[in-house]
Amino acid sequence: MFYRLLLVFALLLGLSACALPRNGPPPMGTEAEITELARAIENLSPQVNPEEAARAARIAYRHTHELAIAYQITDPPLIHNVKVNNGSKPRGLCWHWAEDLEKRLKAEGFATLDLHRAIANGDSRILLDHSTAIISAAGAPMQAGLVLDPWRRGGELFWSPVTSDPRYDWAPREEVLRRNGRIRYVQAGMEG
Repeated sequence: MFYRLLLVFALLLGLSACALPRNGPPPMGTEAEITELARAIENLSPQVNPEEAARAARIAYRHTHELAIAYQITDPPLIHNVKVNNGSKPRGLCWHWAEDLEKRLKAEGFATLDLHRAIANGDSRILLDHSTAIISAAGAPMQAGLVLDPWRRGGELFWSPVTSDPRYDWAPREEVLRRNGRIRYVQAGMEG
């Protein structure tokens, strides 16, 4: 187990050694990017309120930028993870992004949108697991939603339909945690 972790760390360090740190936080999303995400959220269902879709998109981009500043993001994601794990950066692991973005969006109390949490690679013995937030139409399963992933691009919001994410196959967070013995129960109303 130790050698596997050492090998993974060496590979990650080697792969990311070519990536140079940025001067400052990642850029905030543009109005065009916010509009495109708002349109995608609205298109999740005819029942989605256009104002809620627009607000969710704006918050997703703005809060991602605010978190990038708070997390002191200047490096690619894997390098930043090492710095969080060694205590030189405060937060910024994928689950931090997912948790903080989900919490901010849930604070809006959307009536026509739901938020979910998901994990990819949760059952892999080789790949690191990855967490994200997902937004869907109210009452829809997470698979019918959109991935909101600020970690993947180091503080620049990536989004995609869950089923066509080019990099990850997502499973509901609670299912993965239960399967792996990391939680034994979920409080009513906390799933998703």
